[in-house]
Amino acid sequence: MAAEEEGDQVRQCSRASEQVVARRKKQPLGWKSMPFILANETFEKAASFGVAANLTTYLVKRFNIGQLKAANITNIFFATLNFAPLLGAFISDSYLGRFKTLAYGCFASLLGMLGMTLSASLPALKPPICNQTSQLGGHCTSPSTLQMSVLYLSLGLLTIGGGAIRPCSLPFGVDQFDKTDEESRKSLNSYYNWYYGTSTVALVFSTTILIYIQNISWAIGFGIPTFFMFLAIIIFYAGTRLYVHVPPEGSIFSGILQVLVASFKKRRLKLPCPHDINQQELMLYNSPTRGNLIFRLPLTSQFRFLNKGAIMRGGDINDDGSARIPWKLCSIQQIEEVKCLIRIVPIFFSGIICFLAMAQQFTFIILQTFTMDCHLGPHFEIPSGSVISISLIALIVFIPIYDRIIVPIARQYTGLEGGITLLQRQGVGLVVSTISMVVAGLVECKRRNSALSNGGISPLTVLWLAPQLVLMGIAEAFNAVGQIEFYNTQFPEHMQALAGALLFSTLAGANYLSIGLVNITRKVTTRHGHTSWLTDNINSGKLDYYYYFIAILGVLNLFYFLICSHYYQYKAMSLHAEESIQIHAKEEAAAEINIETDAPSK
Repeated sequence: MAAEEEGDQVRQCSRASEQVVARRKKQPLGWKSMPFILANETFEKAASFGVAANLTTYLVKRFNIGQLKAANITNIFFATLNFAPLLGAFISDSYLGRFKTLAYGCFASLLGMLGMTLSASLPALKPPICNQTSQLGGHCTSPSTLQMSVLYLSLGLLTIGGGAIRPCSLPFGVDQFDKTDEESRKSLNSYYNWYYGTSTVALVFSTTILIYIQNISWAIGFGIPTFFMFLAIIIFYAGTRLYVHVPPEGSIFSGILQVLVASFKKRRLKLPCPHDINQQELMLYNSPTRGNLIFRLPLTSQFRFLNKGAIMRGGDINDDGSARIPWKLCSIQQIEEVKCLIRIVPIFFSGIICFLAMAQQFTFIILQTFTMDCHLGPHFEIPSGSVISISLIALIVFIPIYDRIIVPIARQYTGLEGGITLLQRQGVGLVVSTISMVVAGLVECKRRNSALSNGGISPLTVLWLAPQLVLMGIAEAFNAVGQIEFYNTQFPEHMQALAGALLFSTLAGANYLSIGLVNITRKVTTRHGHTSWLTDNINSGKLDYYYYFIAILGVLNLFYFLICSHYYQYKAMSLHAEESIQIHAKEEAAAEINIETDAPSK
């Protein structure tokens, strides 16, 4: 009887423990939660890009803002919008977690879009309509302080929303898959394809149908994205019960600072010989793998001075093997993660010049269309903002060509799984983006001469802009997609949100650089009474010279990139066995059971 009672108690304790684990460790449901996340991402992308893509046209044609000022406002908006994810990633990883950050971001975006819709609908929030002749002559009524305030507030809310949504949307979907399960990992790869596929469909819709509607009615054209954003929020919250909520892991920046501080404090200590592995194991701190980390980074000799932060001295280690004072002792894993970031930074800067060429799609290229023939046949007119969809379509078409044709051919010669290295892929993108600026300059020269010969409006069709836009799309397929893969493979695992934000930071850098170049170009080229290259009347300037200047910067940037690539050292890593992952998961669950069952006795 005693044995049976003891067996019953054990079974009850086991069931209680399983219930505790179920409460504390919700199992990821994978594809069951994906419809809600993908639908939210699709509607949000269509909504936000539907407002942003046609912003330059809206500012010039509906808000009576000068062309150069409108280009600067657009650049500032896109720069801030793309820089904000860096801050959003920090807040998400450190304080709120991805779910709350996404939720707050969606509401901020909704308010921003509602503000844009009101500014396009209410007469009190928009200036009187002005025709193109008056705009070129500078005789239009400027927007009032109230009207500009509502506009800037709306753009600010859109920036806050984008900064919260962009770095968290993709990782939040990844959180819904169990990375220790082989089938779940296969499903995760499919999720990436669906994520980018649905996002691309949303972007194509925004740059074609939605912009066409805006060309007819700004109020309806902004009202539709607002409704989409409202739908996105409803769908997102509908799947709340299915989501796995990964808690924030603390600031990654504090870990970076700890490595720098610990290395500086121990700068006078002597490191063990790099060839003496036994001595390194005795002197350098190598903590157990933390959290859900699968990959451990081995010790490298590059930036060797940072390794001093892992030198162990008396009293540095607690009884449980953890560092007593993290600001005095860091693990080899922490140090190698910081090295990863240091290696990536120079490559990051090279991408800014590449995106500088692409940034012209949303400003000067749209301004060019204002003085070109936008008709496609006798009855259909292409909206100015829709021209940039040529670049997007080129990107969509070229990616499968690259993946299915170019990569297999290159693989036969290089033996590399990806055909070429990630850095080589980015380098090709830099070359193509530079060529696109040369082509852009040649087309602009022809457009301006044609416009001056025909009373200010060129009879050239806007399809003359297609070659440079196609090249920009191909450049993006090489460089931008290459950057995404590069950051996701070269960043430490727990910094994936930062990896996603870094690409947007590259875009932000390109937009800020574009603002600086525009202002410097205007100041320099107006010396000694000369006409500026960049003017509100695009026919009076020398926009082609500006494009050639960007091409020269692209050539210089290419040489810089080649130097950085030559010295870059790819991240090395060792993969723990599947058994060790499962053992670690079981140990973690057992520890949580002990914490829960011991709580009443404390």
